[in-house]
Amino acid sequence: MTPYGDLFFFYIMTLALIPAIILGLLGKKIKNYGFVVTLLMLALFIGRDKIELICFIMFYFGELILIKGYFYIRKKTDNRWIMRITVFLSILPLILVKFSPFVTKTVIGFIGISYITFRTVQILLETYDGLISDMGIIDFTYFILFFPSLSSGPIDRSRNFEASVNKSIEGKVYANEYLPDGVYKIFKGVAYKFLFGNFIYAYWMMKIPEGHTLAHTISYMYAYTLYLFFDFAGYSSIAIGTGYLLGVKLPENFNAPFISRNMKEFWNRWHMSLSFWFRDFIYTRFVMESMKKKRFKSRFTASYIGYFLTMITMGVWHGFKIHYIIYGLYMAAMIILADYFQRKSKLYKKYKKRTWWAVTAIVFNFHVVSFGFLIFSGYLLNK
Repeated sequence: MTPYGDLFFFYIMTLALIPAIILGLLGKKIKNYGFVVTLLMLALFIGRDKIELICFIMFYFGELILIKGYFYIRKKTDNRWIMRITVFLSILPLILVKFSPFVTKTVIGFIGISYITFRTVQILLETYDGLISDMGIIDFTYFILFFPSLSSGPIDRSRNFEASVNKSIEGKVYANEYLPDGVYKIFKGVAYKFLFGNFIYAYWMMKIPEGHTLAHTISYMYAYTLYLFFDFAGYSSIAIGTGYLLGVKLPENFNAPFISRNMKEFWNRWHMSLSFWFRDFIYTRFVMESMKKKRFKSRFTASYIGYFLTMITMGVWHGFKIHYIIYGLYMAAMIILADYFQRKSKLYKKYKKRTWWAVTAIVFNFHVVSFGFLIFSGYLLNK
Protein backbone atom coordinates (compact mmCIF):
# COMPACT_ATOMS: atom_id res chain seq x y z
CA MET A 1 0.00 0.00 0.00
CA THR A 2 1.36 3.40 -1.03
CA PRO A 3 0.78 6.39 1.30
CA TYR A 4 -1.75 8.81 -0.24
CA GLY A 5 -1.50 6.90 -3.51
CA ASP A 6 -4.94 5.35 -4.03
CA LEU A 7 -8.48 5.08 -2.74
CA PHE A 8 -7.68 2.00 -0.67
CA PHE A 9 -5.18 3.98 1.40
CA PHE A 10 -7.70 6.76 2.02
CA TYR A 11 -10.32 4.19 2.97
CA ILE A 12 -8.01 2.58 5.54
CA MET A 13 -6.84 5.98 6.78
CA THR A 14 -10.43 7.19 7.23
CA LEU A 15 -11.29 4.13 9.31
CA ALA A 16 -8.14 4.63 11.39
CA LEU A 17 -8.89 8.31 12.02
CA ILE A 18 -12.47 7.91 13.24
CA PRO A 19 -11.48 6.77 16.78
CA ALA A 20 -8.88 9.57 16.91
CA ILE A 21 -11.55 12.13 16.08
CA ILE A 22 -13.85 10.72 18.76
CA LEU A 23 -11.05 10.89 21.35
CA GLY A 24 -10.28 14.45 20.32
CA LEU A 25 -13.89 15.57 20.58
CA LEU A 26 -14.08 14.00 24.04
CA GLY A 27 -10.97 15.88 25.12
CA LYS A 28 -8.97 12.68 25.56
CA LYS A 29 -5.29 12.36 24.72
CA ILE A 30 -4.79 10.81 21.26
CA LYS A 31 -1.11 9.95 21.64
CA ASN A 32 -1.42 6.28 22.63
CA TYR A 33 -3.97 5.55 19.93
CA GLY A 34 -1.91 7.46 17.36
CA PHE A 35 1.15 5.40 18.26
CA VAL A 36 -0.72 2.13 17.71
CA VAL A 37 -2.20 3.37 14.42
CA THR A 38 1.26 4.43 13.25
CA LEU A 39 2.64 0.93 13.83
CA LEU A 40 -0.36 -0.65 12.08
CA MET A 41 -0.03 1.67 9.07
CA LEU A 42 3.70 0.98 8.90
CA ALA A 43 2.93 -2.75 8.83
CA LEU A 44 0.62 -2.14 5.86
CA PHE A 45 3.30 -0.09 4.10
CA ILE A 46 6.13 -2.61 4.35
CA GLY A 47 4.77 -5.76 5.99
CA ARG A 48 4.33 -7.71 2.76
CA ASP A 49 7.88 -7.16 1.51
CA LYS A 50 10.35 -9.27 3.50
CA ILE A 51 13.41 -7.38 2.28
CA GLU A 52 11.90 -4.01 3.20
CA LEU A 53 10.82 -5.38 6.56
CA ILE A 54 14.29 -6.71 7.35
CA CYS A 55 15.90 -3.44 6.27
CA PHE A 56 13.48 -1.48 8.44
CA ILE A 57 14.03 -3.61 11.54
CA MET A 58 17.82 -3.40 11.18
CA PHE A 59 17.66 0.34 10.58
CA TYR A 60 15.29 1.04 13.47
CA PHE A 61 17.32 -0.83 16.07
CA GLY A 62 20.56 0.57 14.70
CA GLU A 63 19.27 4.15 15.02
CA LEU A 64 17.81 3.45 18.46
CA ILE A 65 21.15 2.10 19.69
CA LEU A 66 22.98 5.13 18.25
CA ILE A 67 20.55 7.59 19.84
CA LYS A 68 20.57 5.93 23.26
CA GLY A 69 24.33 5.45 23.13
CA TYR A 70 24.93 9.08 22.26
CA PHE A 71 22.60 10.29 25.02
CA TYR A 72 24.95 8.49 27.44
CA ILE A 73 28.15 9.66 25.75
CA ARG A 74 27.05 13.29 25.56
CA LYS A 75 26.66 13.41 29.34
CA LYS A 76 30.34 12.46 29.60
CA THR A 77 31.86 14.54 26.80
CA ASP A 78 31.03 17.06 24.09
CA ASN A 79 33.78 15.81 21.77
CA ARG A 80 32.87 16.99 18.29
CA TRP A 81 34.42 14.04 16.47
CA ILE A 82 32.37 11.56 18.46
CA MET A 83 29.28 13.49 17.39
CA ARG A 84 30.40 13.53 13.77
CA ILE A 85 31.10 9.79 13.72
CA THR A 86 27.72 9.09 15.30
CA VAL A 87 25.95 11.28 12.74
CA PHE A 88 27.83 9.55 9.92
CA LEU A 89 26.79 6.14 11.21
CA SER A 90 23.22 7.42 11.39
CA ILE A 91 23.17 8.47 7.73
CA LEU A 92 25.24 5.51 6.47
CA PRO A 93 22.14 3.35 5.76
CA LEU A 94 20.67 6.16 3.66
CA ILE A 95 23.94 6.50 1.74
CA LEU A 96 23.92 2.78 1.05
CA VAL A 97 20.29 2.93 -0.11
CA LYS A 98 21.00 5.85 -2.45
CA PHE A 99 24.07 4.05 -3.81
CA SER A 100 22.50 0.57 -4.02
CA PRO A 101 21.09 0.89 -7.57
CA PHE A 102 24.64 1.25 -8.91
CA VAL A 103 25.57 -2.08 -7.30
CA THR A 104 22.45 -4.24 -7.36
CA LYS A 105 20.36 -2.39 -10.00
CA THR A 106 17.56 -2.32 -7.41
CA VAL A 107 16.92 -0.07 -4.43
CA ILE A 108 17.53 -1.72 -1.07
CA GLY A 109 15.66 0.05 1.68
CA PHE A 110 12.17 0.88 2.84
CA ILE A 111 9.63 3.64 2.49
CA GLY A 112 10.44 6.79 4.45
CA ILE A 113 14.12 6.08 5.16
CA SER A 114 15.19 9.56 4.03
CA TYR A 115 12.82 11.45 6.30
CA ILE A 116 13.41 9.12 9.23
CA THR A 117 17.13 9.77 8.82
CA PHE A 118 16.53 13.54 8.93
CA ARG A 119 14.72 13.11 12.23
CA THR A 120 17.38 10.95 13.84
CA VAL A 121 20.19 13.27 12.74
CA GLN A 122 18.26 16.21 14.18
CA ILE A 123 18.02 14.43 17.53
CA LEU A 124 21.76 13.70 17.52
CA LEU A 125 22.76 17.26 16.62
CA GLU A 126 20.43 18.87 19.15
CA THR A 127 21.67 16.42 21.77
CA TYR A 128 25.19 17.64 21.02
CA ASP A 129 23.93 21.24 21.36
CA GLY A 130 22.52 20.41 24.79
CA LEU A 131 18.90 20.98 23.72
CA ILE A 132 17.95 17.33 24.22
CA SER A 133 19.20 15.18 27.08
CA ASP A 134 17.07 12.06 26.73
CA MET A 135 14.04 10.61 24.96
CA GLY A 136 11.96 7.58 25.81
CA ILE A 137 11.76 4.68 23.37
CA ILE A 138 8.04 5.24 22.77
CA ASP A 139 8.49 8.96 22.11
CA PHE A 140 11.47 8.29 19.84
CA THR A 141 9.59 5.62 17.88
CA TYR A 142 6.43 7.69 17.53
CA PHE A 143 8.40 10.73 16.37
CA ILE A 144 10.47 9.05 13.67
CA LEU A 145 7.66 6.78 12.38
CA PHE A 146 4.63 9.11 12.63
CA PHE A 147 2.74 7.75 9.63
CA PRO A 148 1.20 10.93 8.12
CA SER A 149 4.66 12.35 7.40
CA LEU A 150 6.60 9.10 7.08
CA SER A 151 7.16 8.90 3.33
CA SER A 152 7.79 12.50 2.29
CA GLY A 153 7.57 14.82 5.28
CA PRO A 154 7.01 17.49 6.47
CA ILE A 155 10.04 17.18 8.75
CA ASP A 156 9.08 18.08 12.29
CA ARG A 157 11.54 18.70 15.11
CA SER A 158 11.49 16.25 18.01
CA ARG A 159 10.94 18.88 20.71
CA ASN A 160 8.00 20.39 18.84
CA PHE A 161 6.55 16.95 18.19
CA GLU A 162 6.88 15.86 21.81
CA ALA A 163 5.24 19.05 23.04
CA SER A 164 2.42 18.61 20.54
CA VAL A 165 1.58 14.96 21.26
CA ASN A 166 1.81 15.43 25.03
CA LYS A 167 -0.35 18.55 25.03
CA SER A 168 -3.81 18.23 26.54
CA ILE A 169 -6.37 19.42 23.99
CA GLU A 170 -9.83 20.37 25.19
CA GLY A 171 -12.75 18.94 23.25
CA LYS A 172 -13.93 22.41 22.21
CA VAL A 173 -10.48 23.34 20.95
CA TYR A 174 -10.25 20.12 18.97
CA ALA A 175 -13.75 20.64 17.53
CA ASN A 176 -13.18 24.30 16.62
CA GLU A 177 -9.54 24.19 15.52
CA TYR A 178 -7.92 20.80 14.96
CA LEU A 179 -10.87 19.04 13.29
CA PRO A 180 -11.99 21.72 10.79
CA ASP A 181 -8.40 22.74 9.95
CA GLY A 182 -7.41 19.10 9.48
CA VAL A 183 -10.37 18.29 7.23
CA TYR A 184 -9.81 21.47 5.20
CA LYS A 185 -6.13 20.68 4.66
CA ILE A 186 -6.93 17.12 3.61
CA PHE A 187 -9.51 18.20 1.04
CA LYS A 188 -7.24 20.99 -0.18
CA GLY A 189 -4.42 18.47 -0.59
CA VAL A 190 -6.66 16.03 -2.45
CA ALA A 191 -7.70 18.80 -4.86
CA TYR A 192 -4.07 19.86 -5.41
CA LYS A 193 -2.69 16.36 -5.89
CA PHE A 194 -5.47 14.43 -7.61
CA LEU A 195 -7.27 17.18 -9.54
CA PHE A 196 -4.72 19.84 -10.49
CA GLY A 197 -1.59 17.69 -10.34
CA ASN A 198 -3.04 14.72 -12.19
CA PHE A 199 -4.71 16.98 -14.77
CA ILE A 200 -1.43 18.73 -15.54
CA TYR A 201 0.38 15.40 -15.74
CA ALA A 202 -2.16 13.60 -17.95
CA TYR A 203 -3.28 16.44 -20.21
CA TRP A 204 -0.13 18.53 -20.48
CA MET A 205 3.08 16.72 -19.58
CA MET A 206 2.12 13.45 -21.24
CA LYS A 207 0.83 15.28 -24.32
CA ILE A 208 4.18 16.94 -25.07
CA PRO A 209 5.62 15.22 -28.16
CA GLU A 210 8.96 13.46 -28.01
CA GLY A 211 11.94 15.36 -29.28
CA HIS A 212 13.73 18.15 -27.46
CA THR A 213 12.73 21.12 -29.53
CA LEU A 214 12.87 24.51 -27.85
CA ALA A 215 9.08 24.74 -27.76
CA HIS A 216 8.72 21.26 -26.27
CA THR A 217 11.38 21.96 -23.67
CA ILE A 218 9.78 25.23 -22.57
CA SER A 219 6.36 23.57 -22.40
CA TYR A 220 7.76 20.72 -20.33
CA MET A 221 9.52 23.18 -18.01
CA TYR A 222 6.26 24.96 -17.16
CA ALA A 223 4.26 21.73 -16.93
CA TYR A 224 6.76 19.95 -14.69
CA THR A 225 7.14 22.95 -12.38
CA LEU A 226 3.39 23.25 -11.84
CA TYR A 227 2.92 19.48 -11.58
CA LEU A 228 5.71 19.21 -8.99
CA PHE A 229 4.14 21.96 -6.91
CA PHE A 230 0.57 20.65 -6.94
CA ASP A 231 1.62 17.05 -6.39
CA PHE A 232 4.02 17.73 -3.52
CA ALA A 233 2.10 20.60 -1.93
CA GLY A 234 -1.01 18.43 -2.16
CA TYR A 235 0.66 15.51 -0.46
CA SER A 236 2.05 17.80 2.24
CA SER A 237 -1.35 19.34 2.91
CA ILE A 238 -2.94 15.89 3.29
CA ALA A 239 -0.18 14.80 5.65
CA ILE A 240 -0.49 17.96 7.75
CA GLY A 241 -4.27 17.65 7.89
CA THR A 242 -4.02 14.03 8.98
CA GLY A 243 -1.60 15.07 11.69
CA TYR A 244 -4.11 17.65 12.94
CA LEU A 245 -6.77 14.95 13.30
CA LEU A 246 -4.29 12.97 15.40
CA GLY A 247 -3.68 16.02 17.59
CA VAL A 248 -0.29 16.87 16.05
CA LYS A 249 0.43 20.19 14.36
CA LEU A 250 3.04 19.36 11.76
CA PRO A 251 4.96 22.32 10.27
CA GLU A 252 3.68 23.91 7.08
CA ASN A 253 5.63 22.96 3.98
CA PHE A 254 4.59 25.46 1.29
CA ASN A 255 3.72 29.14 1.48
CA ALA A 256 2.87 30.51 -1.99
CA PRO A 257 6.43 29.90 -3.29
CA PHE A 258 5.78 31.28 -6.77
CA ILE A 259 5.26 34.83 -5.52
CA SER A 260 8.86 34.91 -4.27
CA ARG A 261 10.93 37.85 -5.51
CA ASN A 262 14.29 36.08 -5.28
CA MET A 263 15.77 32.65 -4.67
CA LYS A 264 16.46 33.19 -0.98
CA GLU A 265 12.81 34.02 -0.43
CA PHE A 266 11.78 31.05 -2.57
CA TRP A 267 13.59 28.60 -0.30
CA ASN A 268 11.81 30.17 2.66
CA ARG A 269 8.52 29.25 0.99
CA TRP A 270 9.19 25.97 -0.86
CA HIS A 271 9.38 22.64 1.02
CA MET A 272 10.06 24.74 4.09
CA SER A 273 10.59 21.92 6.57
CA LEU A 274 13.36 20.50 4.37
CA SER A 275 14.99 23.82 3.47
CA PHE A 276 14.92 24.96 7.11
CA TRP A 277 16.47 21.62 8.14
CA PHE A 278 19.34 22.10 5.69
CA ARG A 279 19.67 25.73 6.72
CA ASP A 280 19.86 24.98 10.45
CA PHE A 281 21.98 21.83 10.41
CA ILE A 282 24.30 22.37 7.45
CA TYR A 283 24.46 25.99 6.27
CA THR A 284 24.32 27.78 9.63
CA ARG A 285 26.68 25.35 11.32
CA PHE A 286 29.22 25.62 8.52
CA VAL A 287 29.11 29.42 8.45
CA MET A 288 29.29 29.82 12.23
CA GLU A 289 32.18 27.38 12.54
CA SER A 290 33.99 29.05 9.63
CA MET A 291 33.65 32.46 11.23
CA LYS A 292 34.74 31.12 14.60
CA LYS A 293 37.85 29.49 13.13
CA LYS A 294 38.45 32.42 10.75
CA ARG A 295 38.65 30.19 7.69
CA PHE A 296 37.81 33.06 5.37
CA LYS A 297 38.50 36.78 5.40
CA SER A 298 34.94 37.68 4.49
CA ARG A 299 31.73 36.38 6.03
CA PHE A 300 30.21 36.53 2.55
CA THR A 301 32.76 34.00 1.32
CA ALA A 302 31.80 31.67 4.16
CA SER A 303 28.13 32.24 3.38
CA TYR A 304 28.51 31.55 -0.34
CA ILE A 305 30.54 28.40 0.18
CA GLY A 306 27.90 27.39 2.72
CA TYR A 307 25.21 27.81 0.07
CA PHE A 308 27.11 25.57 -2.34
CA LEU A 309 27.71 22.94 0.32
CA THR A 310 24.06 23.01 1.39
CA MET A 311 22.48 22.89 -2.06
CA ILE A 312 24.85 20.25 -3.43
CA THR A 313 24.03 18.12 -0.39
CA MET A 314 20.35 18.65 -1.11
CA GLY A 315 20.88 17.63 -4.72
CA VAL A 316 22.82 14.49 -3.82
CA TRP A 317 20.17 13.59 -1.24
CA HIS A 318 17.74 13.12 -4.12
CA GLY A 319 20.16 10.65 -5.72
CA PHE A 320 23.64 10.12 -7.12
CA LYS A 321 22.76 11.32 -10.62
CA ILE A 322 24.39 14.09 -12.57
CA HIS A 323 21.22 16.15 -13.03
CA TYR A 324 20.66 16.25 -9.26
CA ILE A 325 24.20 17.50 -8.71
CA ILE A 326 23.84 20.12 -11.46
CA TYR A 327 20.51 21.12 -9.91
CA GLY A 328 22.22 21.70 -6.55
CA LEU A 329 25.00 23.75 -8.16
CA TYR A 330 22.48 25.80 -10.13
CA MET A 331 20.32 26.58 -7.10
CA ALA A 332 23.33 27.60 -5.05
CA ALA A 333 24.57 29.86 -7.85
CA MET A 334 21.15 31.53 -8.19
CA ILE A 335 20.92 32.17 -4.44
CA ILE A 336 24.39 33.72 -4.41
CA LEU A 337 23.73 35.87 -7.48
CA ALA A 338 20.48 37.11 -5.96
CA ASP A 339 22.21 38.01 -2.70
CA TYR A 340 25.10 39.73 -4.52
CA PHE A 341 22.69 41.71 -6.72
CA GLN A 342 20.71 42.93 -3.71
CA ARG A 343 23.86 44.04 -1.91
CA LYS A 344 25.60 45.72 -4.83
CA SER A 345 22.95 46.94 -7.26
CA LYS A 346 22.02 50.61 -7.06
CA LEU A 347 19.11 49.84 -9.37
CA TYR A 348 17.71 47.35 -6.86
CA LYS A 349 18.08 49.73 -3.94
CA LYS A 350 16.38 52.51 -5.91
CA TYR A 351 13.36 50.60 -7.20
CA LYS A 352 12.89 47.62 -4.86
CA LYS A 353 9.80 49.15 -3.21
CA ARG A 354 8.05 49.90 -6.50
CA THR A 355 5.12 47.69 -7.51
CA TRP A 356 6.37 47.21 -11.06
CA TRP A 357 9.72 46.07 -9.72
CA ALA A 358 8.07 43.52 -7.42
CA VAL A 359 5.96 42.10 -10.27
CA THR A 360 8.98 41.90 -12.57
CA ALA A 361 11.04 40.20 -9.84
CA ILE A 362 8.29 37.61 -9.22
CA VAL A 363 7.98 36.75 -12.92
CA PHE A 364 11.75 36.59 -13.38
CA ASN A 365 12.28 34.46 -10.27
CA PHE A 366 9.52 32.05 -11.36
CA HIS A 367 11.46 31.36 -14.54
CA VAL A 368 14.72 30.96 -12.64
CA VAL A 369 13.00 28.39 -10.43
CA SER A 370 11.30 26.66 -13.35
CA PHE A 371 14.59 26.20 -15.20
CA GLY A 372 16.04 24.72 -12.03
CA PHE A 373 13.21 22.20 -11.86
CA LEU A 374 13.73 21.41 -15.54
CA ILE A 375 17.30 20.44 -14.64
CA PHE A 376 16.02 18.49 -11.64
CA SER A 377 13.60 16.51 -13.81
CA GLY A 378 16.44 15.08 -15.91
CA TYR A 379 14.54 16.04 -19.08
CA LEU A 380 17.54 17.83 -20.60
CA LEU A 381 19.70 14.70 -20.32
CA ASN A 382 17.09 12.34 -21.75
CA LYS A 383 17.38 11.71 -25.45
